Order: sequence, then C-alpha cells, then structure tokens
Amino acid sequence: MFDRLEDLLHRYEEIMNELSEPGVANDQKRFASLMKEQSDLTPLVNAYKEYKECNQTIEDSLELLESETDEDMREMLKDELASSKKRIAQLEDTMKILLLPKDPNDDKNVIVEIRAGAGGDEAALFAAEIYRMYIHYAERRRWKVETMEMEEIGIGGMKSVTFMITGQGAYSVMKYESGVHRVQRVPETESGGRIHTSTISVAVLPEAEEVDVVIDEKDIRIDVMRASGCGGQCVNTTDSAVRLTHMPTGIVIYSQTEKSQIQNKAKAFALLRAKLYDMEQQKAHDAEADLRRSQVGTGDRSEKIRTYNFPQGRVTDHRINLTLYKLDKVMDGDIQEIIDACIAADQAAKLLKMNEE
Repeated sequence: MFDRLEDLLHRYEEIMNELSEPGVANDQKRFASLMKEQSDLTPLVNAYKEYKECNQTIEDSLELLESETDEDMREMLKDELASSKKRIAQLEDTMKILLLPKDPNDDKNVIVEIRAGAGGDEAALFAAEIYRMYIHYAERRRWKVETMEMEEIGIGGMKSVTFMITGQGAYSVMKYESGVHRVQRVPETESGGRIHTSTISVAVLPEAEEVDVVIDEKDIRIDVMRASGCGGQCVNTTDSAVRLTHMPTGIVIYSQTEKSQIQNKAKAFALLRAKLYDMEQQKAHDAEADLRRSQVGTGDRSEKIRTYNFPQGRVTDHRINLTLYKLDKVMDGDIQEIIDACIAADQAAKLLKMNEE
C-alpha cells in the first residue's frame, strides 16, 4: 500500500509542477484533465502527508522520552505519542478507503426511471411521492432536475417518470437507490382500513456521452407526432413529440415534455444513450459475479431494497438492516442518512474483499 502511496504522491507533485508552467491553460483539454486528476488525488495525498507527519512525531517523541527526566515534559510527550498513534490508525482506514477502485461512472450525471409496479393506482401514487422525494433531495444538494418522460394518471399518480439529475458526483450517491421500493399503508380508497403493500421500481442510469456509446443512425427509426396529455400549450397542436426505436435492441423512447421537436429529440437520444450504456454495464456486472455480490445493492434491479411503512412511521433498508423512524422527513427528501449508511457498508464490504485477496 505504501509503495503505491509514494507513487501517487510523486504523480501529484508532477501534476502540480505541470500546472504551474506558463501556457498550460492554452490546451484546455489537457488543463481540464490535469485539474481533475489533481482534485481526485488531493484527499489521498493530504491524508498520506499527515500520516507521515504523525509517524515523524512518534519517532521524535520516543527519542525524547529516552533522555527526558522532567516528569511534566514526559507526560506531555506521552500524550502527544498516544494522540499521534490514534490519528495514524484513523488515517490508515481513510487511506484504504480512498485507495479502493473508483467507479468510473461516479462523477456522472444520472437518469432516474421510476415505474409503478404491483398495486395499481396505489403504486402509481407512491411512484409520484418517490419522484417528489428525489426532487426535494436534489434541491438539498443544489442539483438540477429535468423531467424527460412522464405518464400520469388522473388521481395524481404516475405510471412512470424519467428525469435527469445534473450535479457533481450524482451517480456516486444515487446509484444506491436502484431496486424495488415497497410501501405498506392503508390506501385512501380502502374503506375497510386494511394495510396494502404496493411496489415501484427505481433504475438509476449514468448519463452516457456520445463518446461512451456510438449509435448508428441506420439502427434508429425516428417518428414525430403530436404531443398528448392533459392540456397545455402545444399539446395536440404541433408535431413536437418524438419517438425513437432502436431496432437492434427493441428499445423505444418517447419524449414530449418540451415544446420543441429538436429539444424532445435531444432528450430522447440522451435517454437512449443512457439505456444502451447501462445494458453494457449490466453485462459487465453479470460477468463479474463476485464483484456484484460484494456490492450493496447497486447491481440487481429486481432486488427489494427498501420498505416504507406508513402506519409505523418507519423506513427499513433491507440491504444494510437499517431502520429509521422518521418516515415524514424521508419522504420530504431527507435520505442522506440512508445513503451514507449504504456507502459505508459498500466500502466495508470492498475492504473486506480486498483484505481477503
């Protein structure tokens, strides 16, 4: 581990020297690449530098203890020694986590798909509530949200909704939301007061750039049509809606949220790229069964990950056995505690696997 840390420290110093050279900013692509690499390495380099300083403090304290006769001074040195040893243990854990292989998608924006599952209208109502939960969470993070597709029902529910979240590290956080979400409550339409169980599915896809996925125009059929839905300017009046059909996979994308056909087409292609990229990612996951088993619910979309129990006011994440009794706050977008626990569990599982190897 320490040989690798020394190599990374040398690389960091090389980057800093190159960034200080005059004219480096003339090559914008190279400059952006260096800045990103420097930003990625900074937390690890800072931890390693502090680790080396603590080690030096320990050596100095031990040397002084051998010759020091003043009791007050000896006590001070012992305290300093104990403090440095404790800090070294903390820094070792931090550096191990920072050295874990990084998901190449972590810095990407995400496209989130929510679909109502078992439960009819109640599932559609819950899908709309989960959609609003993510909107509120994104607002807390100061991320931008853009709706791409939406199929509503008359009572305020959603059969499906697709939206993009734009923000630094969005995928590194939101990927833990993929899976089946279950709700247990008494529906408003239930006269007998019985608790019903309904489900929705959430898929979190990393946004794919054009360089990530190459789409052959010959494989795409583009249809334009009039937008449909509940009123609104341009609905049923202009051919602004766009439907893409990707023949090799059978994927169909429909976009009508914008007034402009060009904008709807751009959104449809962004979603198609994300779906094709995700298909390749899933193939890679399937080929790495051990890795999928070591992760905390970021691979299998059919996995039941969370239950929202309204009568008891609790939320349970089944992957990490975490139960919180603050359902109202969670539904208002306060999900950071759950996500942080998932991240910690994921890191612990990966560290265990790394130590076993």
